[in-house]
Order: sequence, then structure tokens, then C-alpha cells
Amino acid sequence: MPTYDYECQKCGTRFEVVQSMNDAKLEHCPQQPCGGQVKRLLGTGAGIIFKGSGFYQTDYRSSSYQASAKSDTGAAPKECAPKTDTAPAASPAPAPAKAAE
Repeated sequence: MPTYDYECQKCGTRFEVVQSMNDAKLEHCPQQPCGGQVKRLLGTGAGIIFKGSGFYQTDYRSSSYQASAKSDTGAAPKECAPKTDTAPAASPAPAPAKAAE
């Protein structure tokens, strides 16, 4: 059910009321000493809450697609090829020769 915002014309109190779309608008402020006229404010009117399954693209996929997706997740991940450098490696400097004693 939608949530409507109201404002009292007398005391300025703003409040929200959950009402059916078929319910009559409120006319009087719920504050006991006030009781002034209220005005329904323009706004979004209804807050939509998504609960449960069925709100994602994959929830409506065909059963054959879901079966193949399950088999793909059970497969071992593909191994990556080792990274190869395209630049030639620098040759190490020759080791200094030891003098014979």
C-alpha cells in the first residue's frame, strides 16, 4: 500500500500515512489539540519494496540456460598461459675471473 505525506494547514505538522489508493484523503490533523485541516502533499506516493525472488534478470531465464550455467560453474577454471616477455632479456655480466694463487 502507498505511503502518503500530509501537512496540517494550521500547525504545520507533516506526517505520513499508509493508505490504500481507494481510501478517502484525511481531512483533520491527528494532533489532539490542533485538529486543523490537512493537505495531501504531492510526492512519490508509493514506496515499492522488492522482496523475494523474481527481481533479477537471471530469475526468468529458461531451464536449459540455468542448467548450462550450473554446469559451467562446476567446471574447473581455465589455466592462464604463462606471461612471456617480448623484449630480449639482458645477458648477465660475466663473473670476474679469480687470479690463480
